[in-house]
Amino acid sequence: MNNKKFTLAQLAEFLSAKVQGDPNIEVTAIVPLQVASAGQISFLDNPKYRKFLAETNASAVILSEEMAEKCPCAALIVKNPYLAYAMTATLFDNKPVAKPGIHPTAIIGEHCEIDNSVAIGPNVVIGDYVKIGKNTVIQPGCIINHDVEIGANCWLWPNVTIYHGTRIGARTIIHSGAVIGSDGFGFAFHQGQYHKIPQIGIVRIGDDVEIGANTTIDRGALGDTIIGNGVKLDNQIQIGHNVEIGDHTVIAAGTGVAGSTKVGKYCRVGGLVGFAGHITITDQVTITAMASVAQSINEPGIYSSGVPAAPFSAWKRNMVRFQQLDSIARRLMQLERKFGEQEQEEESV
Repeated sequence: MNNKKFTLAQLAEFLSAKVQGDPNIEVTAIVPLQVASAGQISFLDNPKYRKFLAETNASAVILSEEMAEKCPCAALIVKNPYLAYAMTATLFDNKPVAKPGIHPTAIIGEHCEIDNSVAIGPNVVIGDYVKIGKNTVIQPGCIINHDVEIGANCWLWPNVTIYHGTRIGARTIIHSGAVIGSDGFGFAFHQGQYHKIPQIGIVRIGDDVEIGANTTIDRGALGDTIIGNGVKLDNQIQIGHNVEIGDHTVIAAGTGVAGSTKVGKYCRVGGLVGFAGHITITDQVTITAMASVAQSINEPGIYSSGVPAAPFSAWKRNMVRFQQLDSIARRLMQLERKFGEQEQEEESV
């Protein structure tokens, strides 16, 4: 249960914000504008939610200078309301506190190096030669295979599986059901059969990474699969073998990245995007949801593909016309040639 309470003055100091109204007002939670009540604080960043500001019942709102005069209650004025919201939310976070120590039901292999500050929960299984850094938390049911290294201040939620040889940097969060280091999809076809190619690389994960629930990251076939510093992966993402994700790239749920694809730094990828294998995406690329990326992208910018939802009758007409595009293009080229020949005849007269 969250019993935390802060005055606006305390929050203003924490956020480097300016207080508009009574600095002694106390708040006990941060909630959306449209459902906030007395004793709670909210925030306004997205213009779509401005309509809720005038009627909010919040005791205070985090917002920008330009919106301050329209706020009906006290306010914390900041340059970046969304960042200020994120920082405030950390104060009200009710994540369980883990106590250092190893639960008696945990199984620990031989020759492990586990810092005394590490918390290991019930039914965790850890293989041989595993190294775990300071203040890391391993929640119940996690499986960590042999020769894995996990940095300091990491948090593994229940039932995470880490295959052998994986390297994980500091301050990384891995959510439940994630599988790191499973075999990549590699087979050689010969005489009517597929023959498995051993996947002898590993997965290397940088610092400050977050990996969502049920996301899978395959180990490398020969080289390594690499997840850069500050990368954020949503739930149910598939990362193939030998993929490289550049620093501070974010990828939304349901996306699949086929083997040996390289995604640059500071890219933003929407949900359900599909990447072909063996392509390269440069830095600072945004790919919108449900796009199909079949070729390399060499220039920064925003890229999209796919057919947006439309009323069924309009979609059906458009699909029929789409199937006619090739014949229409051929007829157009014939007409262009015909008119071109006519123009040449007229000019020669």
